[in-house]
Amino acid sequence: MVKPTVTGLILVVDDTPANLSVMSEALTDAGYDVAAALSGDRALKQIQHQLPDLILLDIQMPGIDGFETCCQLKANPDTADIPVIFMTALSDAVNKVKAFDLGAVDYVTKPFQEAEVLARVSTHLKLRQLTQSLEHQVAARTEELTITLETLKQSQLQLIQQEKFSALGGLVAGVAHEINNPLGFISGNLNPAQNYVQDILELLALYQQQFPDPGEDICDRMETIDLEYICADLPKILLSMREGTNRIRQISRSLRNFSHADSDRKMPYDLRDGMESTLMLLKHRLKATEDRPEIEVVKAYDCDHEVECFPSQINQVFMNLLANAIDALEEDNQGRSLEEIKAQPNQIFVSTELSADQQAAVIRIGDNGIGMPAEIQSQIFDHFTTKPVNKGTGLGLSISHQIVVKNHQGTIEVHSTPRQGTKFEIRLPLVVEVENPLN
Repeated sequence: MVKPTVTGLILVVDDTPANLSVMSEALTDAGYDVAAALSGDRALKQIQHQLPDLILLDIQMPGIDGFETCCQLKANPDTADIPVIFMTALSDAVNKVKAFDLGAVDYVTKPFQEAEVLARVSTHLKLRQLTQSLEHQVAARTEELTITLETLKQSQLQLIQQEKFSALGGLVAGVAHEINNPLGFISGNLNPAQNYVQDILELLALYQQQFPDPGEDICDRMETIDLEYICADLPKILLSMREGTNRIRQISRSLRNFSHADSDRKMPYDLRDGMESTLMLLKHRLKATEDRPEIEVVKAYDCDHEVECFPSQINQVFMNLLANAIDALEEDNQGRSLEEIKAQPNQIFVSTELSADQQAAVIRIGDNGIGMPAEIQSQIFDHFTTKPVNKGTGLGLSISHQIVVKNHQGTIEVHSTPRQGTKFEIRLPLVVEVENPLN
C-alpha cells in the first residue's frame, strides 16, 4: 500500500472493540499512527496527554455519546481545532446536520468502506496541515507588519523630533542673537547715561543754591514740569531700565541655554540650569491672570552632579512636562471661582536628587491639578495620542519617552490619581556611552 503524503496521529473512538480493531488496523496499514479509546470519557482523558491530528468519533456510545464528546472537544481551546469525523450507522438528515452544527468536518457511515474512510482522513489531514500553514504564515506576516509599523512610527517620531529640535534651536538662537545686539547698546549706554544725569542734577542743584531767585519765567516752567518730582524720579527710571536690561539678559541666556547646540556626543550638563531656563521661558504662562493667581513653582534641587546628555533634548522634555502641568492646572480651574482657586492654589513641583545607588539623577515634575485615570496613564506615552484642537500635536510625551528611554537609556514613569495631581519621574544615568541618534 502506498504511504499517505500527509501523516499524523489519529484517535479512533468506538465502544465496539471489533470496529475499533478493524479501523485501527486499516489506518495503521495505511501508514498512520493510531490511538484507540472505547468511550468518550476515555478519549477526553487520553487527549490530555497527547493531542491527535484527527479524531474518528462514534456517535452511539454508553456514558457520554459522540455528540457530547464533540461538544467538550470544541469547548476546549486546546482541542477545538482538531478535525472530527463522525462514524455512525445513523443516516438521517437530522443527525447529519447536528453533527456539522457541533463542529464536525465530515462523517462516514457504517459499515465502513475502507477506501472511503482513508480518502476522507487523508483529505482532512491535508486541509488541517494547509490551515496550520496558513495560520503560521498569517501570524508571521502580522508580526512582520507590526514590526514594520513600529519601525515606521519610530522613524516618523524621530524625524518630527529632529525637525522640532532643528527648527526650535535655530529660531531660539536667532532670537537670542537679535536680542543681544540692541541689548548691548542699551546696557553699554546706561552707565554713562546715569553718570550724565547725575552730573546734570548736581549742576542743577548747584544753580538753585547760587541763584535762589531765577526769575518768574523759570519758576513757572519749574512748576509746570514739576522739577522736584523729575529730580527724584529720573534716577529711579534709570534704575528700572537697568533692571529691565538685566531681565532681558537673563531671558536671552535662558534662550541660548534651552537651545543648547548638541554635539555628536553627550556632554556634562547641570540639570538645574536646564530646569531654570525652561521655567524662565514659561514664566508668561505662570503669571497671575484675571481668572487665577500666579502658579506657584516649588523647587527642591538636591542633585549637584552633572548628567552626560544631549542638553537641548533634555530641555525639550522639561518643556513638554512643565507645559502639560500648566495645561492640567488650567483644565482643573475650569468651573472654579477665583476664591476657590486661591483657597487651593495651583502648584507645580520640580525636584532633582541622586538615586539611592548614586548611579542616576532622579528628576520629578508634578502638579496638583486634575490628575488622570489609570486607562489614560497606560497609553500616555503612545505614539500620536490625540489632544484637543489648539492644544499641540499630542506628541510631546511620546517624544519625551523616546528622548529619555532610547536616546539616554533612562526611564520615565507617570504616577497620577484623579483630582490629586500628576507626577512624572525621570531617571537619567550619570554616565552613558551612546552616539547622538539624531545624527
